Amino acid sequence: MAKEKQDIITQPPYRFDVSWEELLDDKRFLKVFLSDILEDYVIKQRWYGGKSSTLKYIELQEYFRIQQKGEVYYGLLLEINFKEAFYHHYFLPIAFVSDESFAEKDRILPISIKGQDGFIIDAINLEAFRKLVFERIMTAVPNDTTRVRYHKSEFFTHSEYKSSRFMGMEQSNTSIIMNDSSVIKFFRRIYADKNPDYEMSRFLSERKGYKNTPAYQGSISIIDTDGANITIALMQELVPNQGDAWDYFLNEIDGIFSNLEYKKIKVQNLPQIDLFQPLPLKDVPHEIIDWAGLNVFLKLQVLAQRTAEMHVALGSEFEDTSFTPARFNGDYEVWLKNRLLYQFQNRLNTVENNLHKLEGITLDLAKQFLERKNEIRKRFVKFDWTKLKGERLRVHGDYHLGQVLVQDGDFYLLDFEGEPESTIRDRKVKQPPLKDVAGLFRSFHYAIYATIFNKGEKYPYSQKELYMAGENLYRYFIGVFLDTYVKLIQQNNINIGYNQERVFILRYCMLEKAVYELGYEMNSRPLWAVIPLEGIMSIMNES
Repeated sequence: MAKEKQDIITQPPYRFDVSWEELLDDKRFLKVFLSDILEDYVIKQRWYGGKSSTLKYIELQEYFRIQQKGEVYYGLLLEINFKEAFYHHYFLPIAFVSDESFAEKDRILPISIKGQDGFIIDAINLEAFRKLVFERIMTAVPNDTTRVRYHKSEFFTHSEYKSSRFMGMEQSNTSIIMNDSSVIKFFRRIYADKNPDYEMSRFLSERKGYKNTPAYQGSISIIDTDGANITIALMQELVPNQGDAWDYFLNEIDGIFSNLEYKKIKVQNLPQIDLFQPLPLKDVPHEIIDWAGLNVFLKLQVLAQRTAEMHVALGSEFEDTSFTPARFNGDYEVWLKNRLLYQFQNRLNTVENNLHKLEGITLDLAKQFLERKNEIRKRFVKFDWTKLKGERLRVHGDYHLGQVLVQDGDFYLLDFEGEPESTIRDRKVKQPPLKDVAGLFRSFHYAIYATIFNKGEKYPYSQKELYMAGENLYRYFIGVFLDTYVKLIQQNNINIGYNQERVFILRYCMLEKAVYELGYEMNSRPLWAVIPLEGIMSIMNES
């Protein structure tokens, strides 16, 4: 098969005596295109999410034209079927180019159309295609009822196309910077519904005027043959920034650990607090301020404020039912438990099958995880909606420090697409807003432990002492964050429950998040599984 594939790609181009506009109706072309050639191309793409499964075949679910005047490109909706009996849908726009020097790395198929030799390529590589998409959004009419729908927001301020370039090394989507001031994100993996990133971005910008997320400027969607509205592209403001909050806090935490030696601190003498105890900044012990510095806690307060403001915006809608707050109920409890127990069993299987890849403390923690599986499972089952008085909202869903940009001492929240493993329906289920907070807390935990693992040798302390210092710092991070967050949420009458309920939900959601993370680490970098395993055990032991 490998030799046959090689022969196909290097032989003279396939010849079709039909026009570009008629090519996708040619059954002979589709047979060639959808067979090994497209399979070989797709599995090499960064945005392809099926690398851990076995591709069975690709079907062209449907196609549509992306055009302006006489310029025509095709948008393909591909159904990729796997031998494991499930499928993904992907969006691939294609173009025909005849320039021999163009897109050498991104050619899908050598082809001759009506005597013109050339190549079919991913159209996003073509500036002419990017310009056309930009201009179609710029000239979009209100209430578009055509099959391919372009939408323009009041925040779209451009009057002409000037330039476009790839944003960087994204994996699941492809982002293009337009005119050095906007970003068009093309969704690669698609769903038979509006993308949550589009819904949330438009809602926060247009309905709520939330300033700390890139402003929604426009979008492209396709109405498929079943009438589903599928988002294929989202256009937003480009926020100038100094990087993401993950790198920012890694740098801060490195400085804090360096201070242990510089200030000759004895870790065991540092004052300690309980986990999840809201802590006003004025009450943080001077020993902690002296060690960590005041600045990091001031930044935590700003991040807590922006997070609370996001939830206030999401919790203050009473017309659009997809965003109105909801109470906990039996249906939600059943949905939650089924989802988490399935995920937990998956993680158990993954750990059991990969124990041989682990060593040292990671292996010890993995064995503890397996030994305490019934105890952890009971914790997930111990969710009783009748005892909860708070409300559920549409939330970010995949909130961590990598989803936050840093700009001039402020924070901007982005990427509202939700957890990659979740179905599109699950991503839109209303959740306790503290689920986002729990995600951020897990991210703080990750940043602290990543610093110990990557730079531990630079600090003249034992690993045990660094763990002790890290856990202590983590509690103060959480305490200062929670104090600012809870006060602002309550001032704006968003109901997140009484204190005992809040602690229960935070513990529950952090356990859920750590179990979720465990799957990613075991599959991609097993030695890092120590971080979610440490998180799981600390949550279980804390309680």
